[in-house]
Amino acid sequence: MRGPSGRITRFRRRLHPGRNPIARAGDRVEAVLLMLVVAGALLAVPFAAAFGSDTYAAQTTRAGEERTTRHPATAVSLTAASGQSYGTDGAGAPADQTTVEAAWFDARGTRHTGEVLADAGSPAGTRVSVWLDQHGELTSEPLSPSASAADGVFAAVLLWVAVTGALAGLYGAVRFVLSRLHAAAWDRAWAQARHDSRF
Repeated sequence: MRGPSGRITRFRRRLHPGRNPIARAGDRVEAVLLMLVVAGALLAVPFAAAFGSDTYAAQTTRAGEERTTRHPATAVSLTAASGQSYGTDGAGAPADQTTVEAAWFDARGTRHTGEVLADAGSPAGTRVSVWLDQHGELTSEPLSPSASAADGVFAAVLLWVAVTGALAGLYGAVRFVLSRLHAAAWDRAWAQARHDSRF
C-alpha cells in the first residue's frame, strides 16, 4: 500500500507488532523503543513550553531594564559617508548603510565621537539617530516586546527539537544495530541451510 495511509499502516505495525508470529524479538524491542520515543516527544512539549515562557519572562525583564538605561539621541556625521555599503548577509549594516565618524552630546552636554551607521554616500553634517547608554556611549536599541516573544518561542522550539532529535538519534542507532543483528542471523541461517542441503 502506498501513500500516506500506507505509511501510517506501516508505522502502526512497527509500533505494535502484536501477536504476529513472524515478529522477531528485535521487532518487539524496536516497538518498545519507538513508543518511548513518541512518549518522550509528547512529554517534552510542556517542558519546552515552560522553558520558552521562562525565556520570554527573562527577556521581558531585560527589555524593561534597557528601556530605563538607554535613550535615543541624534549624532551628526563629521565626514561624508563612503558610497561603498555593506552587503546583506543577515548581520551588520543594511545594504544601503555604512559606518562614518560622527559626534553627539550626552544628557550632561558632554561631546562624544565614534562611528555610527549612516546612509551610503550621505554628506558630512548628516543627522543620524542613535541610542546611548547612561554614560553617553553608543549602544543598541532596547529589546522590543516582539523580539522578547520571538526569543521565547525560539527557545521552546529549540529545546523540543533537541530532545526529539536526541530520541530519534537513539532510535536510529538501535534500529541500525538490530538490522545488523538480523542480517547476521539470516546469514547464519542461510549458511546452515546450505550446509544441511549437502547431506
